[in-house]
Amino acid sequence: MSRPVRIGVQLQPQHAPDYGLIRDAVLRAEDAGVDIVFNWDHFFPLTGDPAGAHFECWTMLGAWAEQTERVELGALVTGGGYRNPDLLADMARTVDNISGGRLILGIGAGWFERDYDEYGYEFGTPGSRLTLLKESMARITARLGKLNPPPVRDIPILIGGGGERKTLRLVAEYADIWHSFADVATLGRKNKVLAEHAAVVGTDESRIERSVQWQGRDEAKALHDAGVTLFTVGVSGPGYDLTEVRRAIEWRDETNPAVLEGLA
Repeated sequence: MSRPVRIGVQLQPQHAPDYGLIRDAVLRAEDAGVDIVFNWDHFFPLTGDPAGAHFECWTMLGAWAEQTERVELGALVTGGGYRNPDLLADMARTVDNISGGRLILGIGAGWFERDYDEYGYEFGTPGSRLTLLKESMARITARLGKLNPPPVRDIPILIGGGGERKTLRLVAEYADIWHSFADVATLGRKNKVLAEHAAVVGTDESRIERSVQWQGRDEAKALHDAGVTLFTVGVSGPGYDLTEVRRAIEWRDETNPAVLEGLA
């Protein structure tokens, strides 16, 4: 399956004491030409001052849905253990409707223990969190099919993580987009594992878009040759410098096939 390269930006909602800084960054990112604007689903900063300013993910996505006109939007990624999965499906459906059908539902098993401990969620083990994610995916997809009104579109599901035995099995079964943190060599091996899982569950692995963090122009071509088409640049507050985002957009526009004018 041939896909164009897409560029996302992850506006990390940390170290921005005034929400207006984030609102401005969303506006600048859409104007710059990104395809997707992500945030993340944590409750505290992951870098810098651990007591620094931070905002919550899903209420922010509702605001972004109203603010933006073109870009897709979502969390990279939602913590799978933070919310009742039926409620999360309803939240996703609502944001999808607010945005006119532009939400991506990104989800993962979760990993940052402080989020769980301070907000009263059970952290458990990597295995228990993946078991919960598996149970949640079944409930999310079932609830999305029951909601009235339904989502504007079949909401694309992005699953983040690289575990070859459990996570990639969930990717094969449920995901439209797989986000990993792999380098080129690792990605090649994991692509083969994903194909094996897809064969077992009876899905076409080529329908799953490959997504990674932007690692610079020097790495982008090799990752693209390995099948990656979605690259996301992470930027943090308070300044939300989009310089590297613009470099990624420039590379995207050089890489994607030119659209021939005058053809239907």
